Amino acid sequence: MDYKQLAKTILELVGGESNISGLTHCATRLRFNLKDEKKANTAQLKNTKGIMGVVSNGGQYQIIIGSDVGSVYKEIMELVDLDGATSSDEKDNKKPLAKVIDTVSGIFTPILPAITAAGMMKAVLAILVACKVITPDAQSYQVINFMADAAFYFLPILLASSAAKKFKCNPYLAMMLGGMLLHPNFVSMVNAAKESGEAIRVFGLPIATASYASSVLPIILGVWFMSYVEPIADRISPKAIKFFSKPLITALVTGIITLVVIGPIGYIVSDKIGMGIKTLESYCSWLVPTILGGLTPLLVMTGTHYGLIPIGINNRMTMGYDTIIYPGMLASNVAQGAASLAVAFKTKDEEIKQLASSAGITGVCGITEPALYGINLRFKTPLYASMIGGAVGGLFLGIFRVANFAGGSPGVLTLPSYIGGDGMSNFVYACIGAAISIVVAFVACLILYKDPKQEETNTTVVVTDKKKVEVHTGEMSTICAPLMGEAVPLKAVNDPTFAEEIMGKGMAIIPTVGQLVSPVKGTVTMIFDTKHAIAVTDENGVELLMHIGLDTVKLGGKYFRTHVSAGDKVEVGTPIVDFDIEGIKSEGYDVITPVLITNTDDFTNIFAIDDRLVKLGDEIIKVLK
Repeated sequence: MDYKQLAKTILELVGGESNISGLTHCATRLRFNLKDEKKANTAQLKNTKGIMGVVSNGGQYQIIIGSDVGSVYKEIMELVDLDGATSSDEKDNKKPLAKVIDTVSGIFTPILPAITAAGMMKAVLAILVACKVITPDAQSYQVINFMADAAFYFLPILLASSAAKKFKCNPYLAMMLGGMLLHPNFVSMVNAAKESGEAIRVFGLPIATASYASSVLPIILGVWFMSYVEPIADRISPKAIKFFSKPLITALVTGIITLVVIGPIGYIVSDKIGMGIKTLESYCSWLVPTILGGLTPLLVMTGTHYGLIPIGINNRMTMGYDTIIYPGMLASNVAQGAASLAVAFKTKDEEIKQLASSAGITGVCGITEPALYGINLRFKTPLYASMIGGAVGGLFLGIFRVANFAGGSPGVLTLPSYIGGDGMSNFVYACIGAAISIVVAFVACLILYKDPKQEETNTTVVVTDKKKVEVHTGEMSTICAPLMGEAVPLKAVNDPTFAEEIMGKGMAIIPTVGQLVSPVKGTVTMIFDTKHAIAVTDENGVELLMHIGLDTVKLGGKYFRTHVSAGDKVEVGTPIVDFDIEGIKSEGYDVITPVLITNTDDFTNIFAIDDRLVKLGDEIIKVLK
């Protein structure tokens, strides 16, 4: 894959650098904040090689790349400068829920590699201890353990950095705020105050004796408050000493308010969430894992599953384990992979088999987007099978209250993160639950899935000069020749926009007579002011674009005469445009005319003839739904 070229294409199709207000990436997708999503060409993005899908939800414009997303992101960042991309007066028309999802996702997505690394290190340690390779008393264990704990202990500092970018305030002052909550002297003062019963005070204001290591909400709320203090500090600071006074006021005011008010509030809320989860676990432990096991694919499709990750992290930080979020996602992820593997096992199409195999393995390991977008969502029945398997596995994990102790991307590779508590029961039940999800999803998919060709009943043969292709006759559109001349493939057009099928699939005609007629029965949807390009939509929804010549827009309508207007109904053969072939050529323009299906993504296949002479009314393209 040419990452640089793909990055350039994506940048152009999302509306250019000026339309981007923010960009992050997760394990498989680019996450854009666009100033105006209407400027993004979603249809062309979906049809671009290297892009698995495009979704817009939760305030983000998400482009699914797969495992190569990091390389594409790097190339994009080398092409643009997003440090000042968002203006202070930029209008934000997102709905409240979309703002919340976008904020949570934007804060937690950048720190996931650190959390994943820490979780995997903990999982490796758990395996080594379980296999009696090392003991918890060994120095090697202790060194690796504190290395892994670093990401969790200093989580407020990691969150401060990403939250500052999201709330648009100074990231270094934000990280300083995180450091205040974790400073050894403050920790010692809290411990001493707990023992003595005496309150800690600053200027007479009491500071709660709370521990903020591994906490989530206090620092996020603190940085959010800082985003309001910093502009005020900027306004009231004299220009001559602003370099000193602005950070002083920001850090001092935010630090004190966070320690006295915001931190305790965040700590209490986190604790109450943990208690609520524990209560839910006591009375209905199976409910949430079952729901997540079944519905996580739908959340992944919109990217809103990232909104659940903080809950799982908060559970582990407040209770020491998570029995709700990660177990449910484990069941869903492995089921996604299993359904894709079932497609690989059953399909007779070699291309589908290859894609489903690799996507299935990746899905079982915990990264589901390749399986979801490449196979399961594409064929529908594997998606249903994975949801069934995920729900059944989630039900088992919920009934046995299986606990996750270290996080990581939910999948078979992170099963060791369930080692903890009393004995190995959590790990054993996690393995059984994952196995149940895999088996149920695999079997369900074997039953439900059929290759697309197996579902076809009535067939006919589309004959081109080079091949015969069997297609379904029930939902097919026929496109007739709008011109007399020589039919050629699009790759013969000396313009990459047409030759590389960027605007859609089809063919081209080198005209010998200067008359263009309607190739279908339908409606004229658009005629360019310069009369060189015409769009017609047929009765089956096929959107056609006929572009007379290359760069002929520069003629401004010279040599062209139209017979219809936008909105007119036309039949096959209805005259649309007359044009002077020799006059156009005398101006130095090529008269080759691409005939394109611009909504290519709406159809299963498009068959076009080439390399022969055609006359008006000859069948040149078959469009299969």
